[in-house]
Amino acid sequence: MRNDPCWCGSGKKWKKCHFPHKPSETFITTAEIYLKKYGIILKTAEEIKRIRKACKLAASILKKVCEYAKEGVTTNELDHLAVKLHKEANAIPAPLHYGNPPYPKAICTSLNEVICHGIPNDIPLKKGDILNIDISCQLNGAFGDCSSMVAIQPIDEEKEKVMDVSYECLLRGIAVCKPNVPLLTIGQAIEDFAVTQGCSVVNQFVGHGIGLKFHEPPEVCHHYNKIDILMVPGMTFTIEPMINAGVREGVIDPKNQWEARTKDLKASAQWEHTILITDFGHEILTLE
Repeated sequence: MRNDPCWCGSGKKWKKCHFPHKPSETFITTAEIYLKKYGIILKTAEEIKRIRKACKLAASILKKVCEYAKEGVTTNELDHLAVKLHKEANAIPAPLHYGNPPYPKAICTSLNEVICHGIPNDIPLKKGDILNIDISCQLNGAFGDCSSMVAIQPIDEEKEKVMDVSYECLLRGIAVCKPNVPLLTIGQAIEDFAVTQGCSVVNQFVGHGIGLKFHEPPEVCHHYNKIDILMVPGMTFTIEPMINAGVREGVIDPKNQWEARTKDLKASAQWEHTILITDFGHEILTLE
């Protein structure tokens, strides 16, 4: 019917997109359309195999680094461990020297009020700290990205809450992922829940396509948005909601130009997975 979604996956009605042409009348593929229209790379089966291996490695390194994060350990020591584990796997830490100015470390360690991109240093972890550890691996030209929270117990009620809410937000964002659902649904699911818990969703930073590059289209917003691109099989992207106990605004450190802290210095928490859209739903690639 003319008012049905177009077969090409654009999200527009057929009558405003490829009408009067039907799928059988053209040789253009969804992959070609998504690449040309959105810059999104839909991965082949062979590419997915390589991305899956990179994601498994990222998850494995993340688990080991999180287990090492204890009272008295510095975040630089966590970074050194991550470098060692990447080297043993013949992999490259994707953040190292990435961006402008170049990121100086192999991992991100975002502590307490740091929203993201925390740079490892020589300050020991102490009781009451919460820490996001973000691991991104490049293995044989493919990328995987994930992060988890670590708590140096005992922690206060605010930090406990924001950790729990951010994890539930991740699960809710993942749960809506399936073919022919618009990307904006992820942000709706996350913010719908976060606000009921008295928390805010960061909108300065977003999830992103990943797989053959560290960062690819599309942006994956965790807040209410208007990105109506339909999810289709072969899409790979991160979901990484950054949830704040107070206001959503963050301030980027003017000295290192990387670390973002909550404007009110209240706690922030984040969890992350890399997701593949399959023919019938989704697959979490960064499960160990």
